[in-house]
Amino acid sequence: MRVRIFMIVVISLMVGLAASWAFAQEIRLGALQDTTGATSDVGKDEALGVREAVQYYNDSGGINGKKIRLFQYDYGYRVPEAVTTYKRFRDYDKVVMVLGWGTGDTEALSPTINADKMPYLSSSFSGHLCDPRRPLITLFTEPIIRPTPAVQSLIGSKKSGRKTQMEGVEGKRRKTKIRLFHGYGLPYATAPIKAIKDQAGLLGFQVGPDASVSLTALDTKSQVIAAKGFGANLVWHGNTTMSVSAAIKDGYALGLGADHIINNWGFDENLVKLGGPAVEGAMGLIACALFIDEYPAKKKVLEYGKKLNPGIPLENRLIRTVQGWVKVTLAVEAMKKADKAGKLNGPGIKDAFETFKDWPGLKEFGGQLVTITRQTIVIVPSSGRKSYERETSNRWRD
Repeated sequence: MRVRIFMIVVISLMVGLAASWAFAQEIRLGALQDTTGATSDVGKDEALGVREAVQYYNDSGGINGKKIRLFQYDYGYRVPEAVTTYKRFRDYDKVVMVLGWGTGDTEALSPTINADKMPYLSSSFSGHLCDPRRPLITLFTEPIIRPTPAVQSLIGSKKSGRKTQMEGVEGKRRKTKIRLFHGYGLPYATAPIKAIKDQAGLLGFQVGPDASVSLTALDTKSQVIAAKGFGANLVWHGNTTMSVSAAIKDGYALGLGADHIINNWGFDENLVKLGGPAVEGAMGLIACALFIDEYPAKKKVLEYGKKLNPGIPLENRLIRTVQGWVKVTLAVEAMKKADKAGKLNGPGIKDAFETFKDWPGLKEFGGQLVTITRQTIVIVPSSGRKSYERETSNRWRD
């Protein structure tokens, strides 16, 4: 009996040691995704890109020989669910880093993330996240506005000779009247509103009342009729693709006759599929290559899309897949540096990010050179011209 008990104890110890060794040989990465909520029209494809990119990097050697174990959860675009999921990442999954998603959840989590010293790459472009009181690693990119064949096929070629509504008849410039279509009360949609209105005032634009459009709206006729009554010749759209396409189609059908400017999350390959002729000439901002564009990493992006998700036709994939690859590529590079330095933890990964100087990795995906320092975050396009710099503090409070 004593021998049997002793053997059981020895075996238990061996199993425990083996499990500890295996745990040490994997890098745990969390990913917060929206695949069922109000931004799932863009979130589902980014989630696919994240998983495919992680598999690619694992197949390519992982983090200096250590495999990445991805913990990827849908939170339905609900802030309370995001908070609960983050605690699971931290307390149960024991991740070393999180790939985040929305503005509202990132802002809500920022005090906790700061206290935990957890590296967190969010998909939010909100300028509020550069607040020194929220010392996160937040990356901004210069929007790419270029007449590539893919962009021309998406929104129509500039060579069409189409005049903007602000030019008016015979090329004479009319006073610009702008209306902002976005989801009231949503941190993502409302984050840039003050800056947009301030800039519009500096340019002499007449700014009308905001139009409340939910992220899931399919009918925006009342908002369009109000904009038409105001005489709007320019509309800015702050929602994701589904409701943006609905608003532009309604504007087209009701003869609004305005030009349309669309934020990053409302401008992708689905815009044309959903909007049809109504989106001809619409202007949008993108932070990396479209899925259908030409970019150095396209071959592997397509290969892993077919390999991991063969049931999804490539023609249905979006720029969001590429954005997922961008996030994972940034995370992998930082984790490799931290691991080599023997500091694969929150502060070590943060220090690794701050060594990025003119890092060219994102150019593989149609992005730009990346520089991150302790006091500033700078993104420089391949032309070498500085496109964005903001004083901030990336130092975690003790």
